[in-house]
Amino acid sequence: MSTARFPPSPTRPILNEGPFRALLLENIHPSAEEMLKAEGFQVERLASALKPAELAERLKGVHLLGIRSKTTVPPESLVHAEDLLAIGAFCIGTNQVDLTAANTHGIPVFNAPFSNTRSVAEMVVAEVIVLTRQLFDRSREVHTGQWRKVATGSHEVRGKTLGIIGYGHIGSQLGVLAESLGMRVLYFDVMTKLPLGNSRAVATLDELLAQSDFVTLHVPALTSTHMMMGAEQMAKMKKGACLINASRGTVVDIAALAAALRSKHLGGAAVDVYPEEPEGNSDGFVTELQGIPNVVLTPHIGGSTEEAQASIGKEVATSLSKFFRTGATTGAVNFPMVEAPLIPGTHRILNVHRNIPGVLRDINRIVSDLNANIHAQVLSTDSNIGYLVMDLDQDVSRPVCDAIAGLTTDIKTRIVS
Repeated sequence: MSTARFPPSPTRPILNEGPFRALLLENIHPSAEEMLKAEGFQVERLASALKPAELAERLKGVHLLGIRSKTTVPPESLVHAEDLLAIGAFCIGTNQVDLTAANTHGIPVFNAPFSNTRSVAEMVVAEVIVLTRQLFDRSREVHTGQWRKVATGSHEVRGKTLGIIGYGHIGSQLGVLAESLGMRVLYFDVMTKLPLGNSRAVATLDELLAQSDFVTLHVPALTSTHMMMGAEQMAKMKKGACLINASRGTVVDIAALAAALRSKHLGGAAVDVYPEEPEGNSDGFVTELQGIPNVVLTPHIGGSTEEAQASIGKEVATSLSKFFRTGATTGAVNFPMVEAPLIPGTHRILNVHRNIPGVLRDINRIVSDLNANIHAQVLSTDSNIGYLVMDLDQDVSRPVCDAIAGLTTDIKTRIVS
C-alpha cells in the first residue's frame, strides 16, 4: 500500500462553471496564452519564476499552472491549491515538480517532449563545428585586436565520429543531422532504440567514449545519470576529443571537466546547463570552466529559439486544454493514462481517488441509488491513485458528482459538459 500523503477528504467538486484561471510563469510564449484564452481562461502571465511560498499563495483560485525550468513546485506549494487541475511544464524536463505530490493531489503534469528537439539538435551541430575549428577563440582574439591565422588543431567534421549518449527525440534527430555532414554516428542508450540512418548502437558507454571524437549528452536528470560523466569517464575519452552537454547540469562533473581540459586530455567542451543556475537573467554567474580555451559556455539556451518556444507553447497548451475539456491524460508524466471520446448528450464526471479496494464499488452504488444511466466508464490506476472517467445522463450528473466528492477516498472530482 502506498505511503504517499493524500489531501484530506472529503473534497468539494469542481464544476464547469467559470471563470477559470490560468497562471503562466517565466515568460511562456504568447501562443499558450492565446490558446488558453480561446478556451475561456482568464490568463495571467509573469516574466519570472516564483519562490515556493509565493507560488503557494498565488495558486489559490488558479486552475491551470504553466512553468518552465526555474519554478520549483514542492509539496507545500500544492497543499492549499484546491482548484488546481493540471500543471504544464513548458519544457522537456519535469524534475522541478514534485510529481508524486502532484499525483496524490489529483494533478496531472504535462510537458513538451518534442517541440524543441530541432533547436537543441541544431545547436549541438553548430557547437561541433565551432569546437573543431576553435572559432570562439579566433573570434575573441580578433575582437581584442589579435590576428592569429592558424590551422593547427583545426579540422573538418567530415569523417569524425559523434558519440550520442541518450538516443531519444533529440539524440536521434541529431544523428541524422550529423550524418548529413559526413560524420560517423554512434549511440549508447539504456533502452533498445531503432537507429535512424546509419547510426550504430554500441553495447557500453566505455565503447562509445573510446571511439568518439565528440561526445554529446542527451539524458534526463535521474539518480542513474547523476555525475555520469566524471573523471573516470573523461579519462576513457580519446585524447583531444570534445564533450558537449545540453541535457541536464547534474550529469557532468564540472570540476573533472575543467581538469581534463586544462591537462589537454580533452580538446574542448560546450556546456549549456550547470548544476546550479540563476533563477533569472542576472550578472555574476561563476563556473570553473570560465577562461579555459576552446570552451563554449551558453546560458541554458538549447531550446531557446522563437520557433521552439512557440511550438512548446502550443504543445503544452493543447494538452492542458484537452485535459480541461475531456479529461484526457495522454502524455501526462505522473498520471494514469485515459483518453475517451465525449458522448453527445451526456455529462462527464472525472474522479481521482485513492487506489484502495472498494472505491469503484462505492461509486457504482451511488450511481445505482440515484438511478443514473452510465453510457461509458473507464478506470485507470497506478500505485497511488485511480482515475475514473464516467459519462452519464445530464439530469443526474450534479448529484452523482456531489456524492462521489463526499466519499472519504475522494481526492478531486469535477464535471465536464
